[in-house]
Amino acid sequence: MSAAWTRKEGKNPEGGLNAKGRASYNKETGGTLKAPVKSGDNPRRVSFAARFAGMAGAMKKPNGEPTRKALALKAWGFGSVEAARKFAQLNKKKD
Repeated sequence: MSAAWTRKEGKNPEGGLNAKGRASYNKETGGTLKAPVKSGDNPRRVSFAARFAGMAGAMKKPNGEPTRKALALKAWGFGSVEAARKFAQLNKKKD
């Protein structure tokens, strides 16, 4: 049987993976996935915003439902790609 993170039971209906999905992924790959950071300027949140700000793809499916991309952005506290981009630009560390 496939790992929970690849099936519906490991995915959070509101976006991203749930605790069971993260645990399954970490066990299978040796990764260290953690829960989303929903507010503040945590470096993980800035990194997520920068990655997703440049990600191609629609925010809605043809039937009008939000895509996994849109749900993930919402789970991290962003309402749109533009909001994530602006947040990343404001909070990136200056060298």
